[in-house]
Amino acid sequence: MMQLPARIGKYELQEFLGGGMSHVYRSQDTVLGRTVAVKILTEEGCSDAEAKARFLQEARVASSIVHENIMNVFDFGEEGGKPYIVMEFLRGENLRDALRNNRAGDVRNRLRLAVQIAKAIDYIHQKKIIHRDIKPENLQVDSTGKIKLMDFGIAKAEGMQLTRAGFTLGTPYYMAPEQVLGQQVTHLVDVYSFGILLFEMLCGAKPVMGDTIEKIFNKILYEPLDMAPLQAAGVDREVLRIVAKCTAKQSQDRYQKLFDAAVDIERFLGVESSQRMVTTTMPTMGSMQQNKPPQTQTPTASAQPTGYTQQTGYTQQNQPQQQQRPTSNAPVGQGGWAPTHQTGARSNISGTQQIPDGLPGFVKILPRALQNQTGVMILVAVAVLLFMAGIYFVITLLA
Repeated sequence: MMQLPARIGKYELQEFLGGGMSHVYRSQDTVLGRTVAVKILTEEGCSDAEAKARFLQEARVASSIVHENIMNVFDFGEEGGKPYIVMEFLRGENLRDALRNNRAGDVRNRLRLAVQIAKAIDYIHQKKIIHRDIKPENLQVDSTGKIKLMDFGIAKAEGMQLTRAGFTLGTPYYMAPEQVLGQQVTHLVDVYSFGILLFEMLCGAKPVMGDTIEKIFNKILYEPLDMAPLQAAGVDREVLRIVAKCTAKQSQDRYQKLFDAAVDIERFLGVESSQRMVTTTMPTMGSMQQNKPPQTQTPTASAQPTGYTQQTGYTQQNQPQQQQRPTSNAPVGQGGWAPTHQTGARSNISGTQQIPDGLPGFVKILPRALQNQTGVMILVAVAVLLFMAGIYFVITLLA
């Protein structure tokens, strides 16, 4: 542990908050004047090439994500041979503590938290990122009900291979069968973990238990999930179906997008589902000292750093509301409004169907699909054929 106060880059380290292979400090950004959390890889971690590679991978992965339910990473760099990550400083408690202390609310409120979690995980999946360690300790909730996903320490980006063949990473209780077997993982391992997490959120107990790793893995691989604790807790049959679908042994039987699970939960809650947040291309930090690029998505609430709590992680409070943009797929004009007319077409005042410029008015007698140049050509061809048929008929009569 560093002797405080200390300085790394432009950040003044003020208080040690905890950590293992990496240490986290409450710090002050001396340029922007804001409080942040700085995570520094220890000397032991720096001497381990794989641990250092994972730390840098976490920085790159997390810094490319902007979502209201995902912890923000502001900066990362390296000083004196030690890499560091600069994150939000947020107050709150992790989901494990919230569940243990009965501060996660009733079943409906827990389902609302689950919707936020599912949409956050779905968002990183769109960016070709697999978290691989979804569990209550890696989710942070604040007093307003806002939840945040964090800790991308073993997250896997598409095309990135840091795990040796047959080597398993993750927390045993939440691992999918293919993860246990050390097989090639896809985003569907996170879908499975979400289902296990949802089970635990609803009844307060893990569905898979064992006093040895071997027993836990055996249950994950071969024993069906016991829904009795959920039934005893009075969980509705539709929610049981959602849990069962997430935790199917075969990955192809699970939800293929966690957004669909979120929609099903919202439908059960009787609330209107929001649109799926589509990712946009954001460059990662090309320089170790470069700040994160500005947010390009428009979530329903902005995220401002407000606190960090020792040995619990990061969460968010007091989010100011942002003005929503139009959700229509129509082209957006100046000021964010969709144009109400198209150029190159004329319309009568009564609001009847439009006729493209350059075409005669009689085309409106044609079906809508033929009210164009092709329709006019077909009409002319039919008229010519009728005229020639008429001449042939007259000649036949005269003969």
